[in-house]
Amino acid sequence: MKNLDERTITQAVIERNSLSSNERLKDVMLSLVQHLHAFAREVQLTEEEWEIGINFLTEVGQICSPTRQEFILLSDTLGLSTLVIAQNHKKPMGCTEATVFGPFHVQDAPHLELGDNMSEGVKGIPWFVSGVIKGIDGEMIPNAVIDVWQADDEGFYDVQKTDLEIYQSRAIFHADQNGKYYFQTIVPEAYPIPHDGPVGKMLEALNRHPWRPAHLHFMICAPDYERLVTHIFKAEGTYLDSDAVFGVRSSLIAEWIKHENGVAPNGEYQNNPFYTLAFDFILNKKLTQDEGA
Repeated sequence: MKNLDERTITQAVIERNSLSSNERLKDVMLSLVQHLHAFAREVQLTEEEWEIGINFLTEVGQICSPTRQEFILLSDTLGLSTLVIAQNHKKPMGCTEATVFGPFHVQDAPHLELGDNMSEGVKGIPWFVSGVIKGIDGEMIPNAVIDVWQADDEGFYDVQKTDLEIYQSRAIFHADQNGKYYFQTIVPEAYPIPHDGPVGKMLEALNRHPWRPAHLHFMICAPDYERLVTHIFKAEGTYLDSDAVFGVRSSLIAEWIKHENGVAPNGEYQNNPFYTLAFDFILNKKLTQDEGA
């Protein structure tokens, strides 16, 4: 094809991409090209702006590392992550809602026993978290895998600390035979997402803050049930209505109850204040092949 112009270039690209034998890829690329070209036409994109965009995406890629995923931050702050989650996790009423995954999960978190302190040695206010993993019909789910991670009381995740040689404030637990889980950690605080890179510059240019409300991450897996990736947010916490990554759901806001002192859930006497959180997770069943047909 020769002599393509602003009226003919879109169809030319679509026809070239139609050579693929992957039908899903063709559908995705068809829509991507149509919308991308329509965007450029709608805003009358200049060459200077096109170059700024290319440089921005290049910087996003260059700052990524095994412990920092700037593309996830970009997706989160543009609301794309929440949109994709909402489209792909339509659940029956009563199921625990999903929310954004975030950029700080790791695959090889330590496995701990129920009741263990996943923030051992980390300064902060003790926090005792417990609950039950259930199915939508009320059945207890035994041995569910519960992957938990969080920031510390200064708003940093362990992977952001270059001087740490071990993981902290993250662990994998297994629910007991009755679906119960319980563990100890510390109370996390609200924190800004990493804003020293291109995504931070974008937020600053848009007069947006980078802060997230205090929360605890969970990823829960069990046979015959859909995987759940979610957070639990602190009731009356800051930034609940302006989360930088649009991840807050009303159903995921819970009371983190403060106790001045006394006997904690682990049976030990606490001389100083501590917190407790009780939260049950309701998982959705996976569709069988017959149900999905």
